[in-house]
Amino acid sequence: MRFGYGSNGFWDHRLDDALAIIADLGYEGTALTLDHPHLDPFAADAGERVRRIGTRLAELDLAVVVETGARYLMDPRRKHEPTLVSDEGRGKRVELLRRAVRIGHDLGAEAVSFWSGILPDGVSGAQGWSRLVAGVEQVLPLADELGVDCAFEPEPGMFAERLSDVLELRERLGSPKRFRVTVDVGHGVCNEPDGPEGTVRRAGDLIANVQLDDMRPGVHEHLEFGDGEIDLPGVLGALEGAGYRGLAAVELPRHGHAAPLVAERSMRALREALAEARRRRPSATEGVRA
Repeated sequence: MRFGYGSNGFWDHRLDDALAIIADLGYEGTALTLDHPHLDPFAADAGERVRRIGTRLAELDLAVVVETGARYLMDPRRKHEPTLVSDEGRGKRVELLRRAVRIGHDLGAEAVSFWSGILPDGVSGAQGWSRLVAGVEQVLPLADELGVDCAFEPEPGMFAERLSDVLELRERLGSPKRFRVTVDVGHGVCNEPDGPEGTVRRAGDLIANVQLDDMRPGVHEHLEFGDGEIDLPGVLGALEGAGYRGLAAVELPRHGHAAPLVAERSMRALREALAEARRRRPSATEGVRA
């Protein structure tokens, strides 16, 4: 299991400094959110910035996934807008995702992660599905051409808010190879019917990206480990049991005021939880001793 830390938890740091701290703490990768503090994909110098970041990641031996959940990148007044299911501006979201796929390719990212958005009032579910399928269909050909996995994340409160919605979307798209799943383990506590471990088992080998945090049932708030109700050893054991070998990155975007300390505490908790998960695992030799 390779642990990473999300760049959106280091908004108060320059990206070079954030990556150095992440590497120094023993993380093996980062989840890089495309946004104006660190990498604005719409900036005139975005290409040069991507090249510099790629060099820095290589220097620090950090793997990367690309995240696209910036709050006000495209609209300074409306959080996360426009989305793939908005009434207007959906093309701009598609363009962001296509840029993210290109950036992911240039950085050698393991996946590009994105979500549906909130369905506007008065829009039917049928219209929502039509908009969502049409938007994703404009991204997947480029991902396939460049060999980049698209990892779709179910987000509480959004149109596709549970893993079952993402699996339905995959079927509606014709089950394309490059369309996979992001699992946020905290969401398993918040709103998945079978919890984090069950969510991991249902997603199985479709998982291409994992976000790590703690949560409480019914409350979509990213918490440090121990502040919610997640069984961290249980979910890490489930991920290992599912054969997941990608990045599992801590996502604490509201903890940037104390990012180095939070990242250090998080790594300590993850190491302890992983050791406990492996202690819980039945020995391969159990039951065969003389």
